[in-house]
Amino acid sequence: MRPLSTPRPTTIREGPPGTQMRRRAKLEIRGPSRPVRTCVGCRSRAAQSDLVRLVVRSGAIVPDPDRRMPGRGAYLHADPGCRESAQRRGVWSRAFRTAQSLDTSRVDALLAAGPRVGGAPGSR
Repeated sequence: MRPLSTPRPTTIREGPPGTQMRRRAKLEIRGPSRPVRTCVGCRSRAAQSDLVRLVVRSGAIVPDPDRRMPGRGAYLHADPGCRESAQRRGVWSRAFRTAQSLDTSRVDALLAAGPRVGGAPGSR
C-alpha cells in the first residue's frame, strides 16, 4: 500500500485562472527569491535593488536611496527614458494616490547626477 502524501505548501494565492499564479511561478523558478517591484515609467518588473524608491515629502517627490522613509513608495529605473515615460503618462498622482500636483525637480536632479541605484555595497 502506498503512503498518503500531504499537499505541498505553496505561497501562490488562488485567483482567476491564468493570472497571478502564472507570474509568481515564473519568478520562483528564476532563482533565489528577491523582492520584485514594477517601474512606474516603463512598467517592467525588476529586482528592488535595481530600482530607485521615490516618496512624497511636502508636495515634492524625493528619492529614498536607503528605502526607509515612511509613506507610500513608487519605484523607477535610474534612466531618463523611464522618467520621461512616467511624466508623459502622468503616473505620479496614481502611484502616490494623491490629487495634488507634485514637484519632480529632485527626481530630475537625481537622474542628471548619474545612476546611483540601490543601497550601500553589501546591503540587502
